[in-house]
Amino acid sequence: MVALLETQAMRAAERAAIDSGAVTGAALMERAGGAVVAAIRARWPDLWRGRARALVLCGPGNNGGDGYVIARRLRDAGWKVAVLATGAPARQPPDAARMRALWEGAGGRTGPLDPAAVAAALPADLVIDAVFGAGLARPPEGAVAAALALLAAGGAGGARVVAVDGPSGLDLDTGAVADAGGVPAAHLTVTFHRARPGHYLGAGPGLCGDLAVADIGLAAPDTGLAAPGPGAIRLVRPDLPPEGPEDPQVQELARAQGHKFTHGHVLVLSGPAIASGAARLAGRAALRVGAGLVTLGARPEDLAPLAPAVTAVMLRPVADGAALGAWLAGDRRIGTLCLGPGLGLDGRAAELVAAALAAGRATVLDADAITLVARDPALRAALHPGCVLTPHEGEFARLMPEAAPGDGPLAATRRAARALGATVLRKGPSTVIAAPDGTSFIHAATGARAVPWLATAGAGDVLAGLIAGLLARGLAPARAAALGAWLHVEAARAFGPGLIAEDLPDLVPVVLGAVLKERGSAPLRPDGRIHPGIFGDR
Repeated sequence: MVALLETQAMRAAERAAIDSGAVTGAALMERAGGAVVAAIRARWPDLWRGRARALVLCGPGNNGGDGYVIARRLRDAGWKVAVLATGAPARQPPDAARMRALWEGAGGRTGPLDPAAVAAALPADLVIDAVFGAGLARPPEGAVAAALALLAAGGAGGARVVAVDGPSGLDLDTGAVADAGGVPAAHLTVTFHRARPGHYLGAGPGLCGDLAVADIGLAAPDTGLAAPGPGAIRLVRPDLPPEGPEDPQVQELARAQGHKFTHGHVLVLSGPAIASGAARLAGRAALRVGAGLVTLGARPEDLAPLAPAVTAVMLRPVADGAALGAWLAGDRRIGTLCLGPGLGLDGRAAELVAAALAAGRATVLDADAITLVARDPALRAALHPGCVLTPHEGEFARLMPEAAPGDGPLAATRRAARALGATVLRKGPSTVIAAPDGTSFIHAATGARAVPWLATAGAGDVLAGLIAGLLARGLAPARAAALGAWLHVEAARAFGPGLIAEDLPDLVPVVLGAVLKERGSAPLRPDGRIHPGIFGDR
């Protein structure tokens, strides 16, 4: 995984580097502008063959300063460059004003940024959007807003559009836009040091195009292998699953001789037999991801009709909440519970959720279980840090009716995790996962990784089972949710269109095997356990 930084944290990183004396603001601006030019050359080498024309739009702040560096370097490379800007030099930050002076001192001209000037400067081969980036404090107004709207409406023609930090008008913390019709979509976005949440949330993926993150020397590269600290935001990488240290007690358990119970026992609670398919999907997914045992807890009268439908998943009668509580009290080997898929909303279901939460074990709450928690303040109060809730948008709204109207998906999910005292995985094309301490993960299934065929009945039940199986293997709740989301999408990508939920569990070994092959690792160690490259167990 790699770290994401919100805007204020990014500014703090820049300020800390400058205050330490390690670098100047002007040097960072030169590096940023140079990184954009390098990214353009790598992305479109054909533009360097022949005489290319660039239109560079510069804003009043440091993003505009980057734009002047880009303009100067493109001109030095033989491009014909036009620069349009907003804001008087006297009102610009010192480093940005210096870059403008270097551009103009070497003969460059700067015109006003308005629709007429933009139209006169086109056609061009390349348009650089360095107007606001991450520095937009309020929606653009007047001539600047009109110029951006012209570009957003296709005024750039066939030009390739590059955004510096982010398309102007996109909130890089939330992915929200004040006016979707006025934000120019980019073919390529180049940001610096770390990506921002808004690159992956809301309108971000559709507006940013391809995203390049350039190292400008603010810190050592992020290996992504360390467990994130409280409050950190991490992107679940699309190429490798997250790794990290596990709970020490689980590590000790893993050192014991291999046995099915050392890999965890998951109990999935089922509702009526007629609706048990969801619970069976969750159970199979938990097995496929590595849980040692999975038991389906069903009503006693449903055991006979369910028996032919399960094989490796075991069956056990669980009549009501009292029966569940007694079983859990007598068998500590059941370390993880999964409730919600096909559970129902009747009295038995509510009793089971209450008994499960009272046991204090690792617990995944999905679907009907979330609805029950949202309805009952006592169940909500019984949530604990070992719980993972996996709501879709409608369930999230019912679970958190007090959410602040201005919250984006990241802020709202973090607020929910704090309020509930549990990990929350908010489903969507960009899935947001948050722990109670604010540690967050974003898993983006957008762009080349989009899987619209994953929107199929039962897919969410499989995700709940994957997370339960990973909890059983000893991963912390937020990390189990992050890895579960990654596996869920990768399994869907491995199948392709036409996917149904039953296909997903059996593709999990394919995905894990591909990861191990990529790392040059055998899938099994000599003792028969799964290689530590997958789960990080020692």
